[in-house]
Amino acid sequence: MTKYSKGSKAERELITYFSEKGFSVIRAAGSGVSSLSPDILIFKHGTNYAIESKAWENEYLHIQKDQFLGLKNWEDNTGINALVAWRRNREPWLFIPLSVFEENKKSFAINWEKAQMIGKKIEEI
Repeated sequence: MTKYSKGSKAERELITYFSEKGFSVIRAAGSGVSSLSPDILIFKHGTNYAIESKAWENEYLHIQKDQFLGLKNWEDNTGINALVAWRRNREPWLFIPLSVFEENKKSFAINWEKAQMIGKKIEEI
């Protein structure tokens, strides 16, 4: 499975879940291609989130600086909270606020252990 197809499959999984929970859901055009917008937007009675989905198996999730800063800028411009949804194989989705990622030379990163402590589970969204 290519990186792109794995990512789009993960996005579709989230879209289906949130749609079934009564959210209005938008998948951004060009998702996975540019860092101009998040992958998914969800809305329900004043609960609004911009979600960047990542299906990575590694112990650390690294997001390139330009993509992360684009997501942060999008959050600042719209006032809609941005979350990174991270899932590893056979693990539940975790929804992580941008504020807990640590900046390094080339990226912003978080490890799985910290994500498990801080991140919200899908049913908490």
